[in-house]
Amino acid sequence: MTERKVHVVVVTGLSGSGKSTAIKAFEDLDYFCIDNLPVPLLPDFLSLCEKDMPDISKIALGIDIRERKFLKDYETIFKRLEDLGYSFEMIFLEAATDILQRRYSQTRRVHPAGSSDSLLLDAIHSEREQLKALRSRATRILDTGNLSVHQLKAMITRSFSMIREKEMLAVQVLSFGFKYGLPFEADLVMDVRFLPNPHFVENLRKLDGSTSEIRSWVLQWPAAQDFIDDFSRLVLKLLPSYVSEGKRYLTIAIGCTGGKHRSVVIADQVADKLEKNDYFVNVFHRDIHLE
Repeated sequence: MTERKVHVVVVTGLSGSGKSTAIKAFEDLDYFCIDNLPVPLLPDFLSLCEKDMPDISKIALGIDIRERKFLKDYETIFKRLEDLGYSFEMIFLEAATDILQRRYSQTRRVHPAGSSDSLLLDAIHSEREQLKALRSRATRILDTGNLSVHQLKAMITRSFSMIREKEMLAVQVLSFGFKYGLPFEADLVMDVRFLPNPHFVENLRKLDGSTSEIRSWVLQWPAAQDFIDDFSRLVLKLLPSYVSEGKRYLTIAIGCTGGKHRSVVIADQVADKLEKNDYFVNVFHRDIHLE
């Protein structure tokens, strides 16, 4: 074995919950993607990647209920990967039964847990029961019921575009506008609409929080400075506990009305505080260019 270890993401979950969309999102992030690789071959495949395919550093595996061997042996296989020092995680996609039922009714496909003669509802319930233990093993569970294909892809792109450094927790600080909806991937959400709004200053309205003019205007208020200091201290106090619990990604969402001014400035300032404490941080301004 070489010292280089491939990072593996297993994408699994309920049929109809968006696994194909998720795999396509990982492909766009330059992950080497394989759908339904026989799981007993996984350790040997990873070893082959390390020895003979140095360009492959990230792999996404799409696995579902059709891979019966996976459901039976995943604990043994994952334990072996951990013992070999691999970095891997499992994303479990799910949705409410009525949503899955509607999706399958629209596509007219046969559910993999059923047959052409079985009831769709029974097949969905059966699959959910069979995957219950696997769901409890997942490092991240995503409910895709209220997500469009584009929203699911955007969520995965934002979360997994972060370059991971060793086993350090990767923190994403995300600014957004409440009028465009809460970020579905947010772990912590803070509202900074209590701060004065530069939208009502005529010569500042068309600028955004990445400009020096807006940054200086927002940060002139003592309430802004107090919030940045207090909230950053709280997050820094929490992060070691997230790390000890094995969390690998944390998304902190900071919102204002439109996601263009206050939240952008505050998100940048909070991210800077975390970076100065040696955390790996990615900043994403979701709504900064929206009107």
